[in-house]
Amino acid sequence: MKPSEFKRYTITAALPYANGPLHIGHLAGCYIPADIYVRYLRSQGRDVAFVGGSDEHGVAITIKARKEGISPQEVVDRYHELMKKSFQEFGISFDHYSRTSAKIHHETASGFFRDLYDKGEFLEQTTEQYFDEEAGQFLADRYIEGTCPKCGNEHAYGDQCERCGSSLSPTELINPKSKLSGNTPVLKETKHWFLDLAKYTDFLKNWILVDHAQDWKNNVLGQCRSWLEAGDGLQARSMTRDMDWGIPVPVEGAEGKVLYVWFDAPIGYISSTKEWAAEKGIDWEPYWRSEDTKLVHFIGKDNIVFHCIVFPAILKTHGGYVLPDNVPANEFLNLEGDKISTSRNWAVWLHEYLEQFPDKQDVLRYVLTANAPETKDNDFTWKDFQSRNNSELVAIYGNFVNRAVVLTHKFFDGNVPGLGTLNDLDKDALEALKSFPEKIAASIERYRFREALSFVMDFARTGNKYLAETEPWKTIKEDRERTGTILNIALNFAANLAIVAEPFLPFTSAKIFGMFGLQGLKWEDAGSHELLQTGQQIFEAALLFDKIEDATVEAQIQKLMATKKQNEISNAVAEPMKDIISYEDFAKLDMRVVKVLTAEPMPKSKKLLRLTVDTGLGVKTVLSGVAEHFQPEDLIGKQVTMLINLAPRKMMGIDSEGMILMAEDRDGSLRLLQPNTPTSEGSTIS
Repeated sequence: MKPSEFKRYTITAALPYANGPLHIGHLAGCYIPADIYVRYLRSQGRDVAFVGGSDEHGVAITIKARKEGISPQEVVDRYHELMKKSFQEFGISFDHYSRTSAKIHHETASGFFRDLYDKGEFLEQTTEQYFDEEAGQFLADRYIEGTCPKCGNEHAYGDQCERCGSSLSPTELINPKSKLSGNTPVLKETKHWFLDLAKYTDFLKNWILVDHAQDWKNNVLGQCRSWLEAGDGLQARSMTRDMDWGIPVPVEGAEGKVLYVWFDAPIGYISSTKEWAAEKGIDWEPYWRSEDTKLVHFIGKDNIVFHCIVFPAILKTHGGYVLPDNVPANEFLNLEGDKISTSRNWAVWLHEYLEQFPDKQDVLRYVLTANAPETKDNDFTWKDFQSRNNSELVAIYGNFVNRAVVLTHKFFDGNVPGLGTLNDLDKDALEALKSFPEKIAASIERYRFREALSFVMDFARTGNKYLAETEPWKTIKEDRERTGTILNIALNFAANLAIVAEPFLPFTSAKIFGMFGLQGLKWEDAGSHELLQTGQQIFEAALLFDKIEDATVEAQIQKLMATKKQNEISNAVAEPMKDIISYEDFAKLDMRVVKVLTAEPMPKSKKLLRLTVDTGLGVKTVLSGVAEHFQPEDLIGKQVTMLINLAPRKMMGIDSEGMILMAEDRDGSLRLLQPNTPTSEGSTIS
């Protein structure tokens, strides 16, 4: 159907796992594109339901809870609120943001499963699955880790290798290990309910590869084709799991089993719509069950198979639901040349960004859209963030609007001047003004948001160019009417810019509308050079963007470098163990608690400090190679440990009468070995 033939739009953005904060990879992958599209549709006056929510089931949640020693419910409560707040502050304009732990979602997902079960759509199979004998439980996919058979990654999960992107089954892993105990799991029989995806092959091929061959993105079509045209075809996939966290399987004989998270999570879009409609007092069904509704899923590429194959198969089997008209999935965003990783803390976290840059939501929205991974993986760098802000948002967009407003206040006391006789420059500018909204809209309709944003910036460049060519700061000296015409056109340019830029830069557009006293403008108003009336008062210029200094960006880079160093330390291999010794050898070592009495640098040495210590048996002199790690005054008065019966060794003409014991960290730094409470000098260590 053509856009004009749809009566309403249901727009979804992937449900984020409630096991951690949001980061820029999430934003670039689906939330900013979805929000741009939704804001554009609303500006078009279309009926839109933009729904989302937190995905609160699945193994990722239970792993997080186990690590922190808390319940899964405590985990999801914490992160659901954090993500919801972050979305709101960043301007992701959900009509409703729900959660899959909600009662209505449990009821909706259970109803779907029961419907398919009653129709005989599930294959009930007893299969062998991995079981952790020490933990006493079956292992869900993400509780198993091993070597990927396709790329050799030693940390692949039981359902997917994050290095090569391959979908896996746990039994394909080489050297599988349980993430609960670290032991090698055993295979044990268990019963589950499988959806026979093979029976949907012909339907899916026609629907995806024929009906949507021209309008879906190549990366989506390519991944779907790899599944649909694989040699062994689509395989039956289990829709249940052995777990105690999730939605209980609503059939007899399924005790201790829950719905597979990828069965229940997409149904969360439907339950979120039900909640939203109930709050508004309207009927939810047209948004999911009417042929004149356009359903669009915004996701990252790792979710393509579930949104294009599994979920549509479920909807088709249930019957009565619209299928997605498009699934414009993005590729991945990297960070400073490395893959974003929650476990390695290699990310720019949204809640931290909002704290550190509280007035720069639109800067991040702009950068992530301008560099969006629409067709290939892209890289976010802080230097690029700074450059795009300073050279594009400040120098082009902000500069144009500011000049138009400032000159109007300077020459016409803030009143919109009248439009006089037009010359060729004016006519060309007005033709451009009329053409940009249509170009921008065409790109948005095709989900080419990066291209659409480039047209928005070209619009601002055109305004800047017009001011530079007409030079109102010069014409005011000899032709006030001519200057008024120039600024009338420039101000209307800025007002139009605010309309077409609102989906991308909503906070900035709100500032411009506020300066001009405009409200209620829609996309259909864009292209007009009469948005502002002659004599209309406009407010003083408000700062739209400010320059980001080198020190600000360098602080963010250093923060990442500290994270990288910590990861290197954490992943470093400990020194190998030395040769085994007998207890008798160990008993010869006389280690004591001693107190440092004096400490001073050794002349002509960068490494040595000369220490005198009270051993409880007398005072000894020790030369210790710690000068690069400790200041002498930091050691005086400290109790440390010392090997006191080491044979004296002459160093730089001084007998060193023992060895101060230290712990060397994996990064080469030294730590004092000290008693945790004050101890008598001479106390033995055994």
